[in-house]
Amino acid sequence: MGDVHGKRVLVREDLNVPMDGARVTDDTRLRSAAPTVAELSDKGAIVLILAHFGRPKGERNPAMSLALVTRPLSDVLGREVRFIDDCCGDAAAAAVATLQPGDIAVLENTRFHKGEEKNDPALVEAMAALGDLYVNDAFSAAHRAHVSTEGLAHKLPAFAGRSMQAELDALEKALGSPEHPVAAVVGGAKVSSKLDVLRQMVTKVDHLIIGGGMANTFLAARGVDVGKSLCEHDLKDTALAILDAADKADCTVHLPYDVVVAKEFRANPPVRTINVHDVAADEMILDIGPAAVEALADVLKTCRTLVWNGPLGAFETPPFDAATVALAKTAAALTQSGTLVSVAGGGDTVAALNQAGVGDQFSFVSTAGGAFLEWMEGKELPGVAALMA
Repeated sequence: MGDVHGKRVLVREDLNVPMDGARVTDDTRLRSAAPTVAELSDKGAIVLILAHFGRPKGERNPAMSLALVTRPLSDVLGREVRFIDDCCGDAAAAAVATLQPGDIAVLENTRFHKGEEKNDPALVEAMAALGDLYVNDAFSAAHRAHVSTEGLAHKLPAFAGRSMQAELDALEKALGSPEHPVAAVVGGAKVSSKLDVLRQMVTKVDHLIIGGGMANTFLAARGVDVGKSLCEHDLKDTALAILDAADKADCTVHLPYDVVVAKEFRANPPVRTINVHDVAADEMILDIGPAAVEALADVLKTCRTLVWNGPLGAFETPPFDAATVALAKTAAALTQSGTLVSVAGGGDTVAALNQAGVGDQFSFVSTAGGAFLEWMEGKELPGVAALMA
């Protein structure tokens, strides 16, 4: 990037944090933004932060103003952060002109402009006029071809920020050129939402561990009666096709053979741990059983790389977090001992790993949801592709 002293650097960050009134309830994304912003500021750049907040649909909405996030970001950085009431136009340019080298400012929500999500060339020109350089540090928004995530990269000299670089390095280690054997944990409620991921994974990994409600669909496809469990019975043929593709690719698919069931879905109901073939008509499978978890732990011990997206059971509701917590602890221990490279991503996954107390013990945990999934699906991410162009 060279000498940035006195240069106006437009930095795309993800500041779309959860809030309760004026309080940020999870500042992970603010902490992810800090290294790039602080480094540019220390080098004397005029740091102009671009971000979206919520879904204002091209209209100004005070409830979605980035003014709300400016103080929390300042607290994380430990330095002053100014707020500028627009991200383009004469008033914004006049405000930027008052900034000195090393100053940091958050520009107003890019999605207050209708052209942002349409990647409108006129808005690209208007936003680019405020800066000399562009840095994309928001991997979590890289699957969208918007003005602030993709368009600007074609207009100004463009670079990846520290957080973006860390994501890309971790993903390359996990699926680009991983050390085999590779395992993938893919969980979640519905097969339909992760069909492309499953199809991609069976060609890339040696072990595919399927959990959550998705596992029920695969069990049912194999003729197991899953009772009242969440299950997409209409996807039987699709599930069988994925299992067939895995067979041809020499990928072992792991489905639970013991499960935890209950007659009602609530916290701490009466439960049974049973063989998967013993589910009663009025019971629901809500977690993987301990014998299956032990077998999966043995699988991970033979692997060198792990990619994890989605919980194994209904982890938000105890005691159905037991399998996810147990396997996460095994993966963390293997990572800490140096035998496993572990990369996890997606909102539910991050929450589950934090619940297990091991969020900081994986090799890399991505805060991205949609972008992480699309990357697992093997899709090109426009925000990343633009930096490589």
